[in-house]
Amino acid sequence: MVGQRLSHPLTAVFGAALLTVPWLGLHTVFGVDLTTGVTVALSGIAVLGASFLLAWGAETAEADVPRAFALAILAVLAVAPEYAVDALYAWEAGINPGSPESAEAASLAVANMTGANRILIGIGWSAIALFTVYRARDTGDEAVESRPGFLADVVRLDHGIATEILFLFAATVFAFFVPLGAGIGAVDMFVLVGLYAAYIFVAMNSPHEDEEQIGVPAYLQSYRKPKRIATTLALFVFSGVVILVAVEPFAHGLEALGKSVGIPSFLMIQWVAPLASESPELIVVAYLVNKARSTAGFNALISSKLNQWTLLIGTLVLVYSLSLGYYGPLPLDTHQMGELWLTAAQSYFAIAILITFSISLREAVALLGLFLAQFVYSVTGLALTLPIPGLGVVTFDGATSLIGFSVIYLVVGTALFVRRRKQLAAVAKLSVRRVRGDYGANEIPAAVED
Repeated sequence: MVGQRLSHPLTAVFGAALLTVPWLGLHTVFGVDLTTGVTVALSGIAVLGASFLLAWGAETAEADVPRAFALAILAVLAVAPEYAVDALYAWEAGINPGSPESAEAASLAVANMTGANRILIGIGWSAIALFTVYRARDTGDEAVESRPGFLADVVRLDHGIATEILFLFAATVFAFFVPLGAGIGAVDMFVLVGLYAAYIFVAMNSPHEDEEQIGVPAYLQSYRKPKRIATTLALFVFSGVVILVAVEPFAHGLEALGKSVGIPSFLMIQWVAPLASESPELIVVAYLVNKARSTAGFNALISSKLNQWTLLIGTLVLVYSLSLGYYGPLPLDTHQMGELWLTAAQSYFAIAILITFSISLREAVALLGLFLAQFVYSVTGLALTLPIPGLGVVTFDGATSLIGFSVIYLVVGTALFVRRRKQLAAVAKLSVRRVRGDYGANEIPAAVED
């Protein structure tokens, strides 16, 4: 009897919710003054519990809305921590414009946004691809295709992500021009937020695809529709609130711990805070991969990237202007411009990989390797002197490496696009058909197979 109760799906839901109780009770409700270490531990555990609730809520929602829309909403909730942290610094930047404190806050807002985006692709996409191939031995995931050769196995993705690729590509191309203005301004907000709104509209109107669920989502989907919808909304709202109230203190706690050992705030906000707050997406996707649903997992990651690359950038100027009391673009200095260009270049390279609707182990390792290399340069400030024909001897340090790695991403990405130009054309045609509402022909020419 006890064993049956422990194996009941609601026991898992209760257990995940229970992980959030210490943080919500001690900090949010009773306002207990916690030490930095305890704050980091309890808020991190709360985020873990909320992540599972998000995953179950999104899968349960698939019974009533298109799967793409459910995953898009999941992406919005899962990256709420980045919104909270970025909004905080954008607001602080507008309190006393022109002051060193304002410049520092604006710098940290961009640092968190660019760090979160680069971690999502550099670690998230690559690690999940490697994990998917590894787990396929046990899960029998049909999306994994074994090929002869060194690191040649690939993870096949559903052709339905053509829509996400199209919108992500459009946002990436536009992002290269954002640093050329006076800062992140109204035009950037309208274009980037408009792209995400258009993506949500297309996702809402995409055909519903039935997929057999197991475990908690299967149990919750057995509810009658009114109760099921209410349960889904409750899971979304509760987990979203937990993430909003837990991850920002978690990130700030990590920042305080960093200062105590001499680590600059910029590095903590750009790398450690986003790494912590990205855990919901990665946990959700790892959960899907364990259920042999790697396609749904990658859909979630791509939606998260599109979400961060549009809403996260576009809304900064809104918060900054509200803090100012009048309209004003969020200022960018030269270093922040380089951060944005590097982030856009990495996205460009990642899209060049995905246009074949697959990601091989070699490509995953390349994504991870390039990310780790530029991470080491940005953190350590190491200098590398190289002779470059036509330019002489050039020294790359922590700052100039931003441009150097951007060039590497652009060159390799462009080479892939040229090599895969037929696949690119095929994906573009399929994407346009889906945007127009033509879902009757999801197959694309064999040219997409690389």
